[in-house]
Amino acid sequence: MVFDYIEKYPHRTKQILGISYEQLQTLLECAQKRHKEIKEKQESQKIRINASGGGRPTKLSIQEQVCLCLFYLRQMPTFQVLGMLFGVSKTEANDTFHDWIPILRDILPSSLLE
Repeated sequence: MVFDYIEKYPHRTKQILGISYEQLQTLLECAQKRHKEIKEKQESQKIRINASGGGRPTKLSIQEQVCLCLFYLRQMPTFQVLGMLFGVSKTEANDTFHDWIPILRDILPSSLLE
């Protein structure tokens, strides 16, 4: 919902997330690249019993997951409200946030993140 709104009204991105639309696009590219590197590293070290690709697919795209994280950092809603805004459960919102924080800490300078 929030990411769709930002895509529809990019001039309001700064009000919602605290960064401009162009900065968001750059951040999304960096975050996707870093996320891919981490997943490849994890896959190379993993001992598999089952074939890859199994399991439940994620409800949110990578862009939506990063947006969820940024929205939480800017607005500080409860995970219940965050989940409602993004169409996921509060547990999934919490897990998504905590999965992406280390990646965003790698990408962003600490002054911007905190």
